[in-house]
Amino acid sequence: MFFDIHTHTIVPEGVWGLRNLRETETPEPASGLYSMGVHPWYADPLHWKKQLEQLRVASRSPRVLAIGECGLDKVCQVPFSLQETVFAAQVEWANRLGKPLVIHCVRAWEELLQLLEMEKNKVPVIFHGFVKNAALAARLTAKGYYISLGKALEKPAMQQVLRQLPGDRFFLETDDAGLPVAQVYQWAAAALAIDSNSLALQMQENVKAVFGKASGL
Repeated sequence: MFFDIHTHTIVPEGVWGLRNLRETETPEPASGLYSMGVHPWYADPLHWKKQLEQLRVASRSPRVLAIGECGLDKVCQVPFSLQETVFAAQVEWANRLGKPLVIHCVRAWEELLQLLEMEKNKVPVIFHGFVKNAALAARLTAKGYYISLGKALEKPAMQQVLRQLPGDRFFLETDDAGLPVAQVYQWAAAALAIDSNSLALQMQENVKAVFGKASGL
């Protein structure tokens, strides 16, 4: 079994995966596992309180295992102060539910890390779609956070970052790349000089550590 911590598509058979939903979507009541959040791109200046309320209702489902993707993005057009407000609210909500956070961050690392501390976050944090350098990766994992890597692993620079990560602090994902998760595992396994099955077993242990019994494993 492969493990896909973050995808925007239907999870195929033979894969344990978290399909990401927006706050307006509804998780299937009888099948599938999900993450759900208000993405910083879509925080609405007029209706953000309603968005958060929709999230609070839908994310109570036992099939929603994580809050997110949520976070901060200095490249998008949504006012940054609004992004901070909406993100802080989701950190608070994740802690109230006891569910991990799946985070999107673009050019706002200092602000985001500061907000996590200000909100006294206690739940696991997964930085998805990581494409930055080994120094930032080391800083994040030293804080006990997790890093998730995807299509960027086809690049030697990201393979080098992966080799420096602790085995119990990373995940693999497809996000919206439109490729099979097995391909991501091939890149990662080659970078680590191990076989895909051994890598999948490590990912299984990481999933259990973060999601516990809710993972169904």
